[in-house]
Amino acid sequence: MSAIGDTCHVVPVVRTLQRAFPQAQLTWVIGMIEAQLIGDLDGVEFVIVDKSRGWRGFFDLKKALRNQRFDVLLHMHPSMRANVLSMAIKANRRVGFDHARAREGQRWFVNEQVISATKQHATDAYFCFAQLLGVDEQALCWNIPLSNQHQQFAKNHCRNDKPLVIVHPCSSQRQRNFRNWPTECFARVADHAVSHHDAEIIITGGATDFEQHYANEICCLSSHNPINLVGKTTLKQLLALIEQASVVISPDSAPVHMATAVNTPVIGLYASSNPERTGPYLSQQWTVNKFPEAAEKFLGASENQIRLGRRVHDPSV
Repeated sequence: MSAIGDTCHVVPVVRTLQRAFPQAQLTWVIGMIEAQLIGDLDGVEFVIVDKSRGWRGFFDLKKALRNQRFDVLLHMHPSMRANVLSMAIKANRRVGFDHARAREGQRWFVNEQVISATKQHATDAYFCFAQLLGVDEQALCWNIPLSNQHQQFAKNHCRNDKPLVIVHPCSSQRQRNFRNWPTECFARVADHAVSHHDAEIIITGGATDFEQHYANEICCLSSHNPINLVGKTTLKQLLALIEQASVVISPDSAPVHMATAVNTPVIGLYASSNPERTGPYLSQQWTVNKFPEAAEKFLGASENQIRLGRRVHDPSV
């Protein structure tokens, strides 16, 4: 899988397969960053791929799996990189997405496809792979391990007498990605949470210069001095913090789905992407969904007229 959010979507599918086939050996080919979060799931063998190595990563994977042949390959990420890596995996059944969702030529790298579905959340789309294997009963659980040290880190930053609100203001940085809410809006929401709910505010994020600047600006604009942990947590520490939180406020980003994994409510902020596909799976009722308006304004179509998964790439969104 190529992103933290995607791996969070897949974990309950893994739990479903473990329950349905308790004797099965499950192997997960995963990126280095994603493995930092879920690489210690019980009952799963992880083969870690360094995506920065390019073709050398392909040969690393081929070498690691050279003596193995699998009954089934679940090719769950339709991208050219994943397609290429899949060629290093020997399997009798090679299952991918249906024609409509098999992007970047995925259908040429598989010999079976899941049943077509037009409107599905990403988590439900991944559950289609279990259904193709005859498993209809879903195990909607994650159980991502957290050590005592991770949990203690979270407790050290929480006050038991106050509700904890985690503000994760930035999504991953990529070309033409306009998911982030203005800093002044986050500051106003943080101040409201403190003044009206006596909440403690923690701002989280990665270590990029952009995220550091974004968080610093929110802190400067806020009247109540949020705790700034941007660039100061590992993924496990962040998950432990989220588990302690009363709510997470975030645009379409990994912590939305990490919060789902630990059953923490999410207020998702969505305009450039459709939360019906990538929103917080268990918190849709609290999601701020401006995607229909953005689609009408910038794409000239209703959300029902465009492909699920299409994004709005306009800076003013």
